[in-house]
Amino acid sequence: MSAHGNKFSVVNDVAMDAFTLPRLDWASLNDMDRRSALSRPVQARSEALHTDVERIIAAVRTEGDAALRALTARYDCSVLDAIEVSSEELADAERALDPALKDALTEAAARIERFHRACAPQPVGLETAPGMWVERILRPIARVGLYVPAGNASLPSTALMLGVPAHISACNEVILCSPPRADGHCDAAVLYAARLAGVNRVFKLGGAQAVAAMAYGTASVPRCDKLFGPGNSWVTEAKLQVSTDPEGAAIDIPAGPSELLVIADAKADPGFVAADLLSQAEHGPDSQVILLSDSPCLLDHVAREVQAQCASLPRAAIAIQALTQSRLIQVASLAQAVDISNRYAPEHLILQVVEPRSLLADIESAGSVFLGAWTPESVGDYASGSNHVLPTYGYARSYSGVSVASFQKQITVQQASVTGLRVVGPCTASLAAAEQLEAHRRAVTRRLERIEGEPLEYGR
Repeated sequence: MSAHGNKFSVVNDVAMDAFTLPRLDWASLNDMDRRSALSRPVQARSEALHTDVERIIAAVRTEGDAALRALTARYDCSVLDAIEVSSEELADAERALDPALKDALTEAAARIERFHRACAPQPVGLETAPGMWVERILRPIARVGLYVPAGNASLPSTALMLGVPAHISACNEVILCSPPRADGHCDAAVLYAARLAGVNRVFKLGGAQAVAAMAYGTASVPRCDKLFGPGNSWVTEAKLQVSTDPEGAAIDIPAGPSELLVIADAKADPGFVAADLLSQAEHGPDSQVILLSDSPCLLDHVAREVQAQCASLPRAAIAIQALTQSRLIQVASLAQAVDISNRYAPEHLILQVVEPRSLLADIESAGSVFLGAWTPESVGDYASGSNHVLPTYGYARSYSGVSVASFQKQITVQQASVTGLRVVGPCTASLAAAEQLEAHRRAVTRRLERIEGEPLEYGR
């Protein structure tokens, strides 16, 4: 198996002697070098990709199901009789699935539901002034579309991470798209996870065409108000295009390749740190992992462990490509490591130090944080209960991961009594006058004049 765009040729027995994980000393870098050290791999968003995705979306909007069938045959090498997964196929998938895997998915789903229910937004109501009542009420997004990728690995965990909070939010309809295999069927584990999470309908669609179908609707696929889920550069580009179209659909969060940053001290276990770095590097060739440590000895040990562990990985070729754009960085202190991490704003952050909670208060930007030697990032990917659909590519500075709130709208409500308008009305009128919005001011003052000078027929 070749490592594309790379000088390495890798087979199952990976020859690692030519490979060295890039290592830097933060103190020796100037500002430009530091920016370069924290730069992500360039995302594939070329003009050609933009144009190709635009054409796919246009075809789906114009030709509907016929385009979906043609595009699925072209890109997934699958000829579809029916676009939607039938109830019989769902039942067959459940029967065929390994009972141990079903148990694991059920166990993970229960933890995901428990945590997400506890974190769900709650209605709020309070009197902000005498007679002035203000509320926040919650309403589910009516119909949402979930995308679960399928490549050389099955991703039933993503179906749980998206389907469970959607179910808790009580969306009227939850649909899911996942690419079919060549035999015309979706992955059995993904189908079981979708059913377990309460997904209403599943469609055998992948890529930009699936995004277009959910955003605009076809005869078979209902139009959705908001789209969720990760994907390759085609899926990401399609999500960005439909999200900027007033007739399209909203999306969850900006997406990019998976990434991990580890802060480790001299007491950290090099084998654990290396295993964590490789767990993200194997996601894809454009993934990135970074280790920050104030211990040169630890950095040496981790570099050797990465080489040793990578050699036996089934996805070693992919991991090596990711590692070539990854970094081992020596820092002066753990405090400096935290500053660098906040600058990078990683999707995943592991604090493998003696007292991880002592650093947590200073963490400002991260998708999800993992504390201590016994908390590998993998537990968050699958079974801790938190969500693994997280902001990448530095978007953790301003975005949060998917949650129940992602599937809800928050609507404010207010009601003033006569007393309430007497209290807040003069303030409102003054501010409206300052902004030279006279109609705003009069909407208040006409009522105040009525209250003070004329009999009231209602609202007392």
